[in-house]
Amino acid sequence: MTAVETAVDTGPGLADRVLGGWLGRIAGNMLGKPVEQGEVWTRDRIDRYLRAAGALPLTDYLPEPTGGDADSPPLRPEWRSCVRGRIHGSCRDDDVDYAILGLDLLEMHGFGFTTEQVGELWLRRLPYLQTFTAERAAYRNLANGLKPPLTATYDNPYQEWIGALIRADIHGWTSPGDPRRAASLARRDAVLSHTGNGVYGAMWAAALIAAAFTAPTVRAAVETALPVIPAGSRLARTVRRTVALHEAGLPWEVALDALGDETSGLGWIHTVPNAAVITAGLLYGDGDFTRTLALTVRAGLDTDSNGATAGSVAGVMTGAAAVPARWKDPLEDTVRSAVFGFDGVRVTELAERTLRLALPDA
Repeated sequence: MTAVETAVDTGPGLADRVLGGWLGRIAGNMLGKPVEQGEVWTRDRIDRYLRAAGALPLTDYLPEPTGGDADSPPLRPEWRSCVRGRIHGSCRDDDVDYAILGLDLLEMHGFGFTTEQVGELWLRRLPYLQTFTAERAAYRNLANGLKPPLTATYDNPYQEWIGALIRADIHGWTSPGDPRRAASLARRDAVLSHTGNGVYGAMWAAALIAAAFTAPTVRAAVETALPVIPAGSRLARTVRRTVALHEAGLPWEVALDALGDETSGLGWIHTVPNAAVITAGLLYGDGDFTRTLALTVRAGLDTDSNGATAGSVAGVMTGAAAVPARWKDPLEDTVRSAVFGFDGVRVTELAERTLRLALPDA
C-alpha cells in the first residue's frame, strides 16, 4: 500500500487534506498578520490586547482595536482587511505567495526542478518589492548574475532566518506520507537563499507537513519529521527540547518562557525560535485546529508565518471539512497574490492543482 493510499484510508481523503492544508496556511497567516512585529507585539502584549477586547480565549480572527488597552502599539496597517468582520478573501502576503510560486514551479518543471529554475521563476513571477530579508538578498544577487549557492551567501546576513521555511509547504503537500522526499525537494528550493538552520527549517517544515498526512497524532508527526535534519543542529536540539518540555507536563506559558530564554539573541525572524513556537503550538494544540492557531499566534515572534505553518499542519491532519466555518467562510474561496497571473485565484483551484501533483501517477 502506498503512502497516499494510507493517507486516504486512515482519515479524511487526500483531496480534503490538501485543501485543509491550503485553508490552514491562509487562515493562520491572516490570524497572525495584524501583530506581525515580534519585537513590539510580544506574547504579553498580544494577550493584553485580546483581554481588553474580550477575546480570550482566542477562537476566531483577531478583533478590531477597541482603545481599551492604551499600552498596545498599533496593529499593522493591513489589519483593516484581516480582522474579524472585515475579511472578504485573503490578504496578500508572502507566506501565501511562496506556496503559490512553489505550485507554479512544480507544474512548470516537475519534481526534477533545479535551484536555478527556482531563481528564474522568482525573476519572472515575483515582484522584487514583495520579497524580504534573505529572499530579497538572493533576488538582488540573481538580478546581478550570480548563481546558486552564491545567491544565498553573498551579502546576505539573513541566511538562517525564516524565509525558506515559509516556502516549504508545497513540498509537503505534494509528498503525502513521504517526509524524506518532501525534505529533499524543500532543500533544493531553500539553498537559493539560505544556509545552515535556514535550510534545515525548510526541510523540517516540509517533512512535518508530509508526515501530517499519515501520522496518527501531532506528536508522531513531529517525531517523524525530525530525522530529516542533522541531529546536532540547533534547530533539531530546539525542537527536541520543545517536545521534552511538553512531555514533562509544563504549562504552555512556562515552556515558552524556557524556550525564549534558550533562544534569546537570535531575533524574532530567525528560524530556530520560530520553529519552537510552531512546535509548541502544535503539541499544546493537540490536534484541535482552533487551539493550534490561537496558541501559535499568541506566542508572538513571526506571528503570521508561524500561524501559517502550524495552520497548514493542523489543516492537513483535520481535513478541510473539519476546519470550523469561522476560519474558512470569510476567505470566500479567494486568494490575493503578488505572483503574476495568480491574483484572485480560488483556494479550491490551488488545492485541486496541488492534488494532481500529489497523486501517485501525476
